[in-house]
Amino acid sequence: MKKPAQLLALIGVKYLNKQSGCQCGSTLLELMAVVLIIAITVTMSTPLLQEQIAAREIDTIARRFIAHAHFARGQALHIGQPVQMTPVNGGTWEAGWVVQSGCVDRRVNNNCQAKNWFSQANIEPVYFKGGGKQFTDLHSGRRGILFNPAGAAKTAQGGFVANRLILGHQQAPHLERQMILGSGGRWRICDPSRDAKRCH
Repeated sequence: MKKPAQLLALIGVKYLNKQSGCQCGSTLLELMAVVLIIAITVTMSTPLLQEQIAAREIDTIARRFIAHAHFARGQALHIGQPVQMTPVNGGTWEAGWVVQSGCVDRRVNNNCQAKNWFSQANIEPVYFKGGGKQFTDLHSGRRGILFNPAGAAKTAQGGFVANRLILGHQQAPHLERQMILGSGGRWRICDPSRDAKRCH
């Protein structure tokens, strides 16, 4: 009894022998049709694939940002001192951010040394819509989130923060994720295209 692989090879040889005697031109047309179908399928699916990749990148940055904010809040509760999360070098959030304690108010001690736990580098092509100005201290003009020893998110002047940051993507401007911070320091991620009510 022949093995399945031998049977397939035998059938293939018989098929080729039968085709060699046939003078038909449909093979090239069939090949071109298959290539055309593949090209159309790839063209149609590429934007969807790019959108899925962009959505995943936004979600990754949103979860990372919130994880770092939770860490900052946890450290403030643990050490009993204010901990802040600020853009790197006082720039914009897109440049990255750093979680640090000490030197929260340099007007008190300008020579103090901040303790940095970790930082996030540049997040492009993800960006903060509106420049992430929502967490800007009105008095100093500096961006950042300060967690006091009780774990509450506050401004440098002592006011409670209850706001949101909105993430977008350069390759898919219609996509966004809202990171909403409550006054107690708790976060939630909201996708307005799926759950508009939860975003308010």
